[in-house]
Amino acid sequence: MSRLLSRVGAAALGSLMSGSLLVSPVMAQQTVTVGAIEILSGPSAAYGTAIKGGLELAMDEINAAGGVLGGKKLGLIVEDSAGNKDQAVNAARKLVGRDKVPVVIGPTLSNEMFAVGPVTNDRKVVTIGTSTTAKGITEIGPFIFRTALPESDVVPVTLKAAKDKFGVKTIAMMYANDDAFSKSGFDSMKAAAEQLGLTIATIETFGSKDADFSAQLTKIKGLNVDAITISALVEPISGVVLQARQLGIPDSVRFIGGNGANSPKLGEIAGTAADGLLVGSPWFIAKKGETNEKFVSTFKQRYGKDPDQFAAQAYDTMYIVAKAIDTAGAADSDKIREALYKTDFNGVMGPFTFTEGRDPASNEGVVVLSMKNGRFEILE
Repeated sequence: MSRLLSRVGAAALGSLMSGSLLVSPVMAQQTVTVGAIEILSGPSAAYGTAIKGGLELAMDEINAAGGVLGGKKLGLIVEDSAGNKDQAVNAARKLVGRDKVPVVIGPTLSNEMFAVGPVTNDRKVVTIGTSTTAKGITEIGPFIFRTALPESDVVPVTLKAAKDKFGVKTIAMMYANDDAFSKSGFDSMKAAAEQLGLTIATIETFGSKDADFSAQLTKIKGLNVDAITISALVEPISGVVLQARQLGIPDSVRFIGGNGANSPKLGEIAGTAADGLLVGSPWFIAKKGETNEKFVSTFKQRYGKDPDQFAAQAYDTMYIVAKAIDTAGAADSDKIREALYKTDFNGVMGPFTFTEGRDPASNEGVVVLSMKNGRFEILE
């Protein structure tokens, strides 16, 4: 008996050291565990840690209210992709193959989803992107959903506001040309700009890991544009904005960002250099209503900082998943998939349903935000 206990203890310790929790058969029967793949380390960790925070907050609230399936606890296993596609795929294989989760939330970036989606879809495991906005995400397969609005729904709202409110007529366009998310965002920006009749003075590209944008910005400086659109992740966006002001591009030339700019990290890195940057979002921290006010207050109390759009989307997504599990009546991916089509949820993002194509059904809640003193404010 003592040898058996020693072996069990050693197995539990080894499991804890490897980052996963050893769950007894009895505990497993009392818990419905879903998986998540998020960027928790590396340059883009701000997105993933915000998402993880939103997921865990919602999960704890759901469990405190009785859990799922008549009293079972909702569990969560979060794997770190570090923004690496291969690591994200390995995480998906672990969650699906070893952990047998019926739902995978994430991964964080569209580039990762284009790698992970075919793996989970082939295994018929529901996969829900909370921050994957590139074109073609849900076309990966019938088990791929997303709660994030596509860039093609958000960017036109932002550009129209820039034209109507600030008289923007001529723009320069910049984007990272080495990742699917940034290229897709650029495509949406270009299409929207052409639809609005804006003049595109130049299109400049860079690599997502570049740190020197002086050549592109020097060229743009001589073109007398009203605004610069930029599609990239928050790190290069911050670098572009800082260098633009250092090179003497005036504050009157506004930056217009895509979804990658929707992070408080932009203000932390670029500070007042980012003032005036415009970005569209389906959520804003000061959104009126008891549900959102409670979420913001509880999130800040728990984590010591304000939530961002990515945390809000993840928070609602966990509630949507829990509701789908209850509607399905089992932790069965096929049944959960069918239940998701029946989603009718009103959360911090507002009313939410899926289209037949497994995208969010409406962009009516999109607001345009402007950066001021390192923080986003709603554009009045």
